[in-house]
Amino acid sequence: MNDASSVTMIAPEMSFDTLTENFALFDDWEDRYRYLIDLGRKLPPFPDALKTEANKVRGCMSQVWMVPGHPADDKSRFAFAADSDAHIVKGLIAVLGVLFSGKTSAEICAIDTEAAFQGLGLDRHLSPSRRNGLVSMVEKIKAYAQKA
Repeated sequence: MNDASSVTMIAPEMSFDTLTENFALFDDWEDRYRYLIDLGRKLPPFPDALKTEANKVRGCMSQVWMVPGHPADDKSRFAFAADSDAHIVKGLIAVLGVLFSGKTSAEICAIDTEAAFQGLGLDRHLSPSRRNGLVSMVEKIKAYAQKA
């Protein structure tokens, strides 16, 4: 099993607006980090067979693997599956799933990721290395979407 057709793609359970509202409910950043980690725990399983060099996201301090795909019911829209060995990064993957999964290629290219993360307040609370990894994941998603 080395292809993405057998993996469950990330399907957002909420809109990005709802995610933003949820983050705003927490006054303390420790609570927001716990929420972020909880989001990561809800990601679909990512098969070990896909944790290969070819699927690795470069530029991340943590290990991150990602494969492109489509929602099961719509081949015209983009989705992806991903995993990381770091809990917070898994949470960031879940946030990216809410932001990008189920969108068309044109919609993905039009998303202002920087503004989205500012809206969540994550732009101020990620270390420079996590921020670089996030940028690498976004670039990979946008590259996959353009090829789709």
